[in-house]
Amino acid sequence: MGIAGKIRPCLLLTDYPADDELALVTVVPHTTSLRDNRWELRLPIIFLKDGAFHFQQIQSVSVARLMRRLGKLTESEMSRVAELLSHRLTLP
Repeated sequence: MGIAGKIRPCLLLTDYPADDELALVTVVPHTTSLRDNRWELRLPIIFLKDGAFHFQQIQSVSVARLMRRLGKLTESEMSRVAELLSHRLTLP
Protein backbone atom coordinates (compact mmCIF):
# COMPACT_ATOMS: atom_id res chain seq x y z
CA MET A 1 0.00 0.00 0.00
CA GLY A 2 1.01 3.58 -0.43
CA ILE A 3 3.77 5.04 -2.56
CA ALA A 4 6.43 2.70 -1.19
CA GLY A 5 4.16 -0.30 -1.72
CA LYS A 6 4.97 -1.61 1.73
CA ILE A 7 3.24 -4.59 3.24
CA ARG A 8 1.15 -3.24 6.08
CA PRO A 9 -1.62 -4.47 8.34
CA CYS A 10 -5.13 -3.38 7.37
CA LEU A 11 -8.54 -3.63 8.93
CA LEU A 12 -11.15 -5.10 6.60
CA LEU A 13 -14.24 -2.91 6.63
CA THR A 14 -16.19 -5.11 4.22
CA ASP A 15 -16.73 -8.82 3.91
CA TYR A 16 -15.31 -10.89 1.07
CA PRO A 17 -17.26 -10.31 -2.16
CA ALA A 18 -19.82 -12.74 -3.55
CA ASP A 19 -19.04 -14.62 -6.77
CA ASP A 20 -20.98 -12.10 -8.90
CA GLU A 21 -19.18 -9.05 -7.42
CA LEU A 22 -15.80 -7.48 -8.08
CA ALA A 23 -13.00 -9.17 -6.10
CA LEU A 24 -12.48 -6.11 -3.89
CA VAL A 25 -12.56 -5.42 -0.17
CA THR A 26 -12.49 -2.04 1.55
CA VAL A 27 -9.75 -1.57 4.13
CA VAL A 28 -8.27 1.01 6.46
CA PRO A 29 -4.49 0.67 6.79
CA HIS A 30 -2.57 0.60 10.04
CA THR A 31 0.49 2.82 10.30
CA THR A 32 3.31 3.39 12.76
CA SER A 33 4.13 6.78 11.17
CA LEU A 34 1.81 8.86 13.29
CA ARG A 35 0.79 12.46 12.69
CA ASP A 36 -1.52 12.74 15.72
CA ASN A 37 -4.47 14.04 13.73
CA ARG A 38 -8.20 13.44 14.09
CA TRP A 39 -8.27 10.66 11.47
CA GLU A 40 -5.93 8.33 13.36
CA LEU A 41 -7.45 5.78 15.67
CA ARG A 42 -5.00 4.35 18.18
CA LEU A 43 -6.01 1.03 19.62
CA PRO A 44 -3.66 -1.05 21.80
CA ILE A 45 -3.85 -4.31 19.85
CA ILE A 46 -1.63 -7.18 20.93
CA PHE A 47 -0.92 -8.46 17.40
CA LEU A 48 0.06 -5.03 15.95
CA LYS A 49 2.97 -2.68 16.57
CA ASP A 50 2.17 0.57 18.36
CA GLY A 51 0.44 2.77 15.81
CA ALA A 52 -2.98 3.73 14.49
CA PHE A 53 -5.55 2.96 11.83
CA HIS A 54 -5.54 5.92 9.44
CA PHE A 55 -9.00 6.81 8.19
CA GLN A 56 -7.79 9.23 5.50
CA GLN A 57 -6.42 6.21 3.66
CA ILE A 58 -9.57 4.11 3.34
CA GLN A 59 -9.42 2.26 0.03
CA SER A 60 -10.67 -0.72 -1.91
CA VAL A 61 -8.07 -3.33 -2.81
CA SER A 62 -8.09 -6.63 -4.65
CA VAL A 63 -8.58 -9.68 -2.43
CA ALA A 64 -5.46 -11.04 -4.15
CA ARG A 65 -3.43 -8.47 -2.21
CA LEU A 66 -4.51 -9.89 1.15
CA MET A 67 -1.88 -12.14 2.68
CA ARG A 68 -3.02 -13.51 6.04
CA ARG A 69 -5.29 -12.81 8.96
CA LEU A 70 -3.48 -11.41 11.98
CA GLY A 71 -6.40 -11.31 14.40
CA LYS A 72 -9.79 -9.91 15.17
CA LEU A 73 -10.88 -6.73 16.93
CA THR A 74 -13.21 -6.85 19.92
CA GLU A 75 -16.75 -5.49 19.81
CA SER A 76 -15.61 -2.45 21.78
CA GLU A 77 -12.75 -1.79 19.35
CA MET A 78 -15.08 -2.18 16.37
CA SER A 79 -17.48 0.33 17.96
CA ARG A 80 -14.67 2.89 18.05
CA VAL A 81 -13.86 2.07 14.40
CA ALA A 82 -17.52 2.51 13.41
CA GLU A 83 -17.73 5.84 15.23
CA LEU A 84 -14.71 7.34 13.47
CA LEU A 85 -15.73 5.83 10.11
CA SER A 86 -19.16 7.42 10.42
CA HIS A 87 -17.57 10.76 11.22
CA ARG A 88 -15.08 10.47 8.33
CA LEU A 89 -17.83 9.67 5.82
CA THR A 90 -20.15 12.32 7.35
CA LEU A 91 -22.88 9.77 8.02
CA PRO A 92 -25.66 10.53 10.51
